[in-house]
Amino acid sequence: MKLSTSCFAVSALLLSGSFNAAAKDSISFLAFGDGGYHPDYPKTKHIKKPKNKQQFIEAERADWLEDHRPIEEFNHAPIYVYPGTEIATEDTGAAAVGKAMATLCERKACEFGIQLGDNIYPDGADANDGKDDQKRMNDLILGPLKPLFENNKELVVYSALGNHDWKTSRKGVKLQTQWMANQPNFHMDKRGYYSYRMGEIGNDVEFFVLDTNMLLSGQHYYEIPLAKDGSEQGLATALAQGHAEVEDIEIHESPVNGEDHKQLAWLAKGLKTSTAKWKIVYGHHILWSIGGTKYDEGHVLRRLILPELCQYADAYIAGHEHDLELLTDDCSRVMPGNSKPKLPLIISGAASKMRGTHTPFSQQQEKRYPEYDLIWAKSFIWGFAHIELDNRSDSLNVSFYTTPNDKSGEVIPEASFSFKHRSE
Repeated sequence: MKLSTSCFAVSALLLSGSFNAAAKDSISFLAFGDGGYHPDYPKTKHIKKPKNKQQFIEAERADWLEDHRPIEEFNHAPIYVYPGTEIATEDTGAAAVGKAMATLCERKACEFGIQLGDNIYPDGADANDGKDDQKRMNDLILGPLKPLFENNKELVVYSALGNHDWKTSRKGVKLQTQWMANQPNFHMDKRGYYSYRMGEIGNDVEFFVLDTNMLLSGQHYYEIPLAKDGSEQGLATALAQGHAEVEDIEIHESPVNGEDHKQLAWLAKGLKTSTAKWKIVYGHHILWSIGGTKYDEGHVLRRLILPELCQYADAYIAGHEHDLELLTDDCSRVMPGNSKPKLPLIISGAASKMRGTHTPFSQQQEKRYPEYDLIWAKSFIWGFAHIELDNRSDSLNVSFYTTPNDKSGEVIPEASFSFKHRSE
């Protein structure tokens, strides 16, 4: 069944329970990211400098204003207070999202899932916190998805690595890939990037899974705060004012033996020579977004991979921003005279954490970059995406869902969109 572009039509179908199993002429899957957070595994700063609920919210408000965001748009994640204390932190939506995905997959086809990185917060495996890594991964990666696997015992999640997965050490990355190798419902290649195919020949899709943290760690770039009006400051101005800082890359993250360049060459060759009908690339970091804090990384990643995506891919899917977004790039900057449809950019990073977007920044992006277009976004929510490749209509259909803050796991349809097949 082709997804409607109307969220009301989707709602009606969900309520009727009329979705059928996956047809041979379509491929359907879940896309979710940044799901590896739970208060039982807090950040070091929250341990060393604990805050009560009011203090935590005030700190969030101060950060909001420091980023030049409109105060009338301020919100925060639900607050978790540790039992027997007044110490507070943000709550997790991981279990609720897992339950919501399981419920959705009772009503519409879910042949597999893609996990978009930051599978383990805050510091990946091998964190220096005295906790057992096997339990950590069982708690943060497997635990929230158990309802999904109970209903879909053969379902496999194909995972990417994020910056938090890389946080502590290369050993931590290896521990995660080894853990997944022993899990029937997960897959991740030991080198961190890989490809796989789904579907019947002629109507199939090849996925290219990137280790975007490895790609970014091989680059020298600056982190530059936004100007008061939400616009990007030029590097020269930011340096003169002492605002620009070189992005901090830990020694263990630095590429070894040119592995970042090898990954880029692998992607370029793989996309160019793939015989699959559909070609989809996904990784943790964004190319464009309206979060207002990741745009420096977006500049770098666009330079590294956008030309190949524009020429050969049907979509790029990412997490990193803890919200849901849909954007496009018309590829005119990297492919002058391009006649292909716009490249869909899907962000689904709200599987356990939530954040706000930056309205002034979004408005400035629209003014500055003619190739960029924001289609839809929703923030301060927990949620995920469902994607269908419909070979009957040659369309990629993406639907976004959220689940309430009450952790009920209820499925709330938000919006659905359709894009034409664009790869050759």
